[in-house]
Amino acid sequence: MRLEVNGTKASLAFDFEEMNVLSFYDAAESPDAGFRRIFVTEPEHPYVGNWWPTGHGLGYEHGFTHQVVDLVTAIGAGEQPSPSFADALQVQKVLAAVEGSAAESSRWQEV
Repeated sequence: MRLEVNGTKASLAFDFEEMNVLSFYDAAESPDAGFRRIFVTEPEHPYVGNWWPTGHGLGYEHGFTHQVVDLVTAIGAGEQPSPSFADALQVQKVLAAVEGSAAESSRWQEV
């Protein structure tokens, strides 16, 4: 399964066959640049130090582990979690637009 979200300024793609890679396109860059592949198991990523050596794949469940740790840590510190529930609402609006677009022959939806 591949999920791709395209906006006016950027695009992001995720493919379950390459779970440790995100493909990112920035419209501000040269059109010839294309999608940049971001490997989430490389040393510069903030969570990789919590797992095994660089280059070893992570599974589906590991992303959820990070979400829970970040949420509980923020709540414990009395800080606003990031992403917030307001951010989650915006995501739900995007998902509703995707669903609406699919139901209407792929017509663009206002978010």
